[in-house]
Amino acid sequence: MVKVWYMDEDIVSDQRLEHHKSPPEYLSLEELFRKTGVEYYCLNIDTFETDGVLDKIKKERGYTYEDQITCSEKCLPNYAEKLKSFYTEHLHTDEEIRLVVEGSGYFDVRDSEDQWIRIAVFPGDLIIIPSGIYHRFTLDSNNYIRAKRFFIGEPVWLPYNRPADDMPCRKEYVEKMEKGFITVQ
Repeated sequence: MVKVWYMDEDIVSDQRLEHHKSPPEYLSLEELFRKTGVEYYCLNIDTFETDGVLDKIKKERGYTYEDQITCSEKCLPNYAEKLKSFYTEHLHTDEEIRLVVEGSGYFDVRDSEDQWIRIAVFPGDLIIIPSGIYHRFTLDSNNYIRAKRFFIGEPVWLPYNRPADDMPCRKEYVEKMEKGFITVQ
């Protein structure tokens, strides 16, 4: 199941390490949502294709397209380059939805104080990262993840590297953060 914590400020050591503060500073899922708008769902990895839970989420949010990505040194062309690009701080104009099917990894998001929050994801974890939030992704030390990606319509998958503060999606996100996030679950 997902774990969430504030990251240390070590930018030199391996990005695939946990990077806990000392002492560790964990957050609950409610705090994660309140601080960032990131939503979390726990799906049963053995039954998600047939139990209707994922179908309900897809219908409620309007997800009409999905694909799957596998990240590992063995199956991702230009592995080192891709991992580096995923770890570059960026935002998207659409929300980013991932359901971990196998393996594990980290999504890092910024809070209102510009601190990094690390979200460790495992099979069955579905996270929704809001449009306009600065974030990044990396594998953990297991070096493998397989995840489903969901989109509204055909995917337009463009990362906009920081700084992108003048983009409408970023301005809307900051406004939502200032007003407080309202749950849709």
